[in-house]
Amino acid sequence: MNIEITGTGCFIPTETVTNAHFSDHSFYMEDGNPFPHSNTIITRKFVDITGIRERKYVSENQANSDIAFIAADLAVKDSGIDPETLDYIIVAHNFGNVINQTVQTDLVPSIAARVKHQLRIKNPKCVAYDVIFGCPGWIEGVIQAQAFIKAGMARKCLVIGSETLSRVVDHNDRDSMIYSDGAGATVIELLPETDEPRGILAFETASFTYDEVGYLNLGPSYDKERDPNIRYIKMQGRKIYEFALQHVPVAMASCLEKSGIPIEQVTKVLIHQANEKMDEAILQRFYKLYDMEIPEGIMPMSIQTLGNSSVATIPTLLDLILKGKLEDQSLSKGDIILFASVGAGMNINAIVYRL
Repeated sequence: MNIEITGTGCFIPTETVTNAHFSDHSFYMEDGNPFPHSNTIITRKFVDITGIRERKYVSENQANSDIAFIAADLAVKDSGIDPETLDYIIVAHNFGNVINQTVQTDLVPSIAARVKHQLRIKNPKCVAYDVIFGCPGWIEGVIQAQAFIKAGMARKCLVIGSETLSRVVDHNDRDSMIYSDGAGATVIELLPETDEPRGILAFETASFTYDEVGYLNLGPSYDKERDPNIRYIKMQGRKIYEFALQHVPVAMASCLEKSGIPIEQVTKVLIHQANEKMDEAILQRFYKLYDMEIPEGIMPMSIQTLGNSSVATIPTLLDLILKGKLEDQSLSKGDIILFASVGAGMNINAIVYRL
């Protein structure tokens, strides 16, 4: 059976926040001491490592469920389906609807339930639920949608990745500059068989929790004068980098092997937009497994202007390419895409997909 993406959509917030926005921030180290470098040096090193020059934040009146709905509505319209025929709505996120000017999250009802409500779907057999799987959540949602379809439990699923990370960052932590907001959505359908299989060809997924569970977590502000009971997103950047380089290329290779697709036929590699240097290093390690040079233009990037919007980065990147909105990047029928992601948990996953 062919399980294919038949529609895509994304929402990119309108508020652009450049690195200059952080010039007057007071950055501290984890122990509460002021960071030993000027903000000019911090920002310059930040760009060198992450590639991020600017990022997008939602407006004050927008919630995570609102932007998830916008992306979902665009994907449904792009697919041409009747939303009443959807069997599942799966929304990947990490923090729910975070109330503006607070770090309090609202998860009841689920984001998926709110999206279904905003889509005005009456069908009670359209099941809506959320996935908490770190940054790889959208890929995991697609894997679950595939499983439902293969099991005969569904024919059409809507999978969304949506997040408003700007509302859970510690502005006294230089890592806050990485995060951004956004939403991406895809319609996944069962389509008639073809001579050459299309859609999802193989997947790989894993959770590393024995030693790695705390690499991304919530913690107090690095400014020790702020309320210690208020928690913000925190990460151990070096450990995450080393973990990603060790495990993600292997997962990508394992997924490719399962698919039976030769490495030479891979058209694009869409990796979670977490950190430009880390993604480049992952790709180098991956192609080194095959004793190959990296093909030019194979890894599109959006992080330079969109930042790291967690679960939204890959579906947003896919939509931008398919809609011809990413410079010098395109996809055609029959192209092979390798999706891969890594994030809190620590979780990793990958999908081989033929357009």
